[in-house]
Amino acid sequence: MTTNHEPSIVVGRFVVSPLVTASDCGRFAASVAIRSGHGSASHHRVLRFAPRFRSRDSARRYAVDHGIAHASALSQQEIQWPRKN
Repeated sequence: MTTNHEPSIVVGRFVVSPLVTASDCGRFAASVAIRSGHGSASHHRVLRFAPRFRSRDSARRYAVDHGIAHASALSQQEIQWPRKN
């Protein structure tokens, strides 16, 4: 499998980084990493999506749309990220 890192998008205090992975069967999987903070105070969340797509572009658009929506919801609700104990 090959993973392509797509250009990142800033949404408020979050950085949304879509990822597209080509599978052995020729379909594409979408996932997205959402990051906030910097250095040792940074937090990352990775969302993997179940649908498989026929094209890399379709998977990228799905990851971007859902990543932006998730980051926007986090920004609007000011959800606290889990903290390490």
